[in-house]
Amino acid sequence: MKRTKAEAVIEAVLFTMGETVEISRLADVIEEDIKVTRDILKGMEERYAREDRGITLARFDDAVQLCTKESMYEYLVKIAKAPRKLTLTDTVLETLSIIAYKQPVTRVEVERVRGVNCDHAINKLLEYDLITELGRLDAPGRPLLFGTTEQFLRCFGVGRLDELPELNPVQLEEFKQQAEAEVQMQLDV
Repeated sequence: MKRTKAEAVIEAVLFTMGETVEISRLADVIEEDIKVTRDILKGMEERYAREDRGITLARFDDAVQLCTKESMYEYLVKIAKAPRKLTLTDTVLETLSIIAYKQPVTRVEVERVRGVNCDHAINKLLEYDLITELGRLDAPGRPLLFGTTEQFLRCFGVGRLDELPELNPVQLEEFKQQAEAEVQMQLDV
């Protein structure tokens, strides 16, 4: 397949799907190997970034998605309702951070780190599609395992989990002391 035809096919597939598509599946569709497909995607991505276009290619692990450029958001709002804004309280954000860095992780493990019940925070994160159930731990009671989703990557502007910032040991100790102080306050009340 000619490169221009392959690009057109990839655009059509990504536009129609509206969500991420694995690069290996795109390679199958255009009947090329993964390396050639990655080269085609890289060229498309560079062209979208270089030209004054309203779309871009977003990469998530080994998948890509056709997306609207952030700079076009104000124009989209004029024609469509603004998307529901996620409100992440400190509790929900702390819970999400624990899950992101320790995944796969059980509710009990999250609660052990936070020192308090996390039912509400985990339910909110599931509702916002920032975390998902990854399966069950092979242990008594078979507790659910949680991990982050592609929506998490999208919301926090990272393509892969290894792009998350590393935790600073000093900050980690401060967070631990704050959590312990919070627990102690709750016990005193």
